[in-house]
Amino acid sequence: MGWSKDGSGGKRGYHHGNLREALIEAALSLIAEKGPSGFSFADAARSAGVSSAAPYRHFRDREALIADVARRGFELFEQRLDKAWNDGRPDTFTAFENTGRAYLQFAREEPAHYSAMFEAGVDLDADPELRKAADAAFAVIRKAAEALCALAPAGARPPAMMVALHLWSMAHGIASLFGRGDAGRRKLPMAPEELLEAAVLVYLQGLGLHAPKR
Repeated sequence: MGWSKDGSGGKRGYHHGNLREALIEAALSLIAEKGPSGFSFADAARSAGVSSAAPYRHFRDREALIADVARRGFELFEQRLDKAWNDGRPDTFTAFENTGRAYLQFAREEPAHYSAMFEAGVDLDADPELRKAADAAFAVIRKAAEALCALAPAGARPPAMMVALHLWSMAHGIASLFGRGDAGRRKLPMAPEELLEAAVLVYLQGLGLHAPKR
């Protein structure tokens, strides 16, 4: 079952089983257009073509709807990062570079999800499934950081969690400022990927970690 329009081009309707998905899609469109705080629960219902009471069948309020959008975003984000990391293949540094590119690509290609995840002020701990999805995405970054740290001499390895947080901060800052596909993007005299690669290279060299010559 799915969304449909009648033959006369009238107002679209929905089949009951797809109401939740319709509201998610409506929220994504509204976030892209107005930002995560720029619309009401009633606006989401109207955009989905349903009554203002209908969304309460699936969501407690607008914040719960945004939280579900964020959860789905984190799940997609984790998939993209994990695919790019590829278990550290073909080598740790190349795999990490690929992960950084995937981070920027996600921010550029999924700005509405990205905004719901990081800019909507959603309380991760208010929704166990949202917290689980967010933690799973960060776990990919930490896994990559652990692999990088393992390349350092045993007595000089930095804490993997610290490295993960630093690398995450760099990727997130560049993605938010320069790598987005929406009006929040800033101009940059180079590709965001090049800026991130240079920043990570300088950071890792400061820790005594050097990428192999290619």
